[in-house]
This record gives sequence, C-alpha cells and structure tokens, in this order.
Amino acid sequence: MTISIGIILGIILISAITIISIYNGFIRKRSMVHEAWSGIDIQLKRRYNLIPALIETVKSYAEHEEKIFANVTKSREKCLTGTTDMEKRSVEENQLTRGLRSVFALAENYPDLKANSNFQKFQEDLNEIEEQIQLARRYYNGSTRELNISVDSFPSNIIANIFNFKKEEFFEIEETQKLMPEVKF
Repeated sequence: MTISIGIILGIILISAITIISIYNGFIRKRSMVHEAWSGIDIQLKRRYNLIPALIETVKSYAEHEEKIFANVTKSREKCLTGTTDMEKRSVEENQLTRGLRSVFALAENYPDLKANSNFQKFQEDLNEIEEQIQLARRYYNGSTRELNISVDSFPSNIIANIFNFKKEEFFEIEETQKLMPEVKF
C-alpha cells in the first residue's frame, strides 16, 4: 500500500512540475512577444519623428503637392495614436509607407531636392529605420510563432486553455511593400 501511495505522489509531483514548467514557458513566450512589439514600436516612433522634418524639406521644393503631404501627415497621426489591434495597426503602417513612397517619388521631379543634403540625410535615416523595423518585425513574428505553436500543441494547449493564453497575430506587410522599388538619387 505504501508503494502505491508513493507512485501516486510521484505522478502528482511529476504532473505538477510539468504544469508549472509549461505555464512558465507561456509566461516567457508572452513576455518575448511583448518585448518584440516594444522593439517594433520604438523603430516606428523613430520613423514618425523623422517624417515632419522630411515633409518640411520636400514642401519647400514642391509646395503645390499639398495633397501628398496632407495624406502622409494624416497617416502619421493615425499611427501615433494607433490601435493595439495588430491587423488594424498593419493597415495603418502600410498606408504610411505608401505615403512616404509618394514623397520620395516626388523628388524625381525636383533635381534640386534630390541634391539637397538634408533630403539625402533623411533618405539615409529612413532607410536605416526601415531596416531596423524589418528586423524588429522578424523578431516579433518569430516570438509570436513560438507562442502560437505552444498554444496549439499538445499538451501545452490544455494549459493554454486553462490559463487563457491566446494566440497573437503576426505583424505582416503588404505584398507591394515586399517588392518596394528602389529610389535612387
């Protein structure tokens, strides 16, 4: 009888350790997703801070292109006060990227602007920020993938359901952005 009690206690102990281990794994993975989003958010804010100076530089050369500037400014404001819903945030970010592409496309019509050292510096800074955003997106999506696999996999899906761990959405970009044309000045 003491052997069967020992076996039962052993099974209970192993089960408790397994549950605690899986739960702590979820906490770690969820924290990594939040950390990864923070990295994206920092890079996006760097981009948002660069936009007003870029717009002012381009405006001085292309004053009659007010609609493009207004659209970029409006998109920037939407992103700054953006939602935490990943799908909506992706749409807002995609609109801002299209607007910025329009601003750089405008420069093709203004040779003096293309030669302006401030504009060239903004372009370099924006390219660097876009690379950092891409790296942060990859890290976020990788962290999200790991969490989502755990939420779906057995036996961790049982613990996920008990403790209400949910899948996160990936931060995706449009296909047109993946094929973003290179603008040379």
